[in-house]
Amino acid sequence: MAGLRLVCAAAAVLLLAAGGAIPPPQEAARMARFVLHNCDWGALATLSTQEGLRGHPFANIFSLSDGPPGPFSGSGVPYLYLTDMEISVQDLEINSNASLTVSLAQTPYCKKHKYDPQNPLCAHIIFCGSIVKVNGSEAGLAKKALFSRHPEMESWPKDHNWFFAKFNITNIWVLDYFGGLKIVTPEEYYSVKP
Repeated sequence: MAGLRLVCAAAAVLLLAAGGAIPPPQEAARMARFVLHNCDWGALATLSTQEGLRGHPFANIFSLSDGPPGPFSGSGVPYLYLTDMEISVQDLEINSNASLTVSLAQTPYCKKHKYDPQNPLCAHIIFCGSIVKVNGSEAGLAKKALFSRHPEMESWPKDHNWFFAKFNITNIWVLDYFGGLKIVTPEEYYSVKP
């Protein structure tokens, strides 16, 4: 009976408030998809073009989405809603390369388990790549993904010339357990479901 309680307790530890089970550490590609899909924002780092900061790293928070909430509804593509008026977007116009960090620290999971955001068990993912504007049918996918999670976006001022963009992933690092970062290729990442 004690063994059954231990198994049940361990299973409960693996559940997020949204009801999805966190992937095991040996499934790094699934973990990357899972963390991105369960996060509503990330820290986007660019190389600054601003006076006094030119050439220095500059991180800023952006709302994002890879699809509507719910299990298995994420595409794995981080979509963003941007305007040229934003200083990080101005950096991206000069150099579109960036990194994007997302962490389960923004979900109830880490607080529930008393994990500090820096604890590897509070998984975080670092994506490297570039920001690319999307048009046509992909812009429709981005709009559905973003507005389903961030409905306020629909009412943002039209004169800010908002556009849909995606983070074009070239490299992925996963920190979800002790022992250091795991490298996941984009091919591995897109071939699994969260």
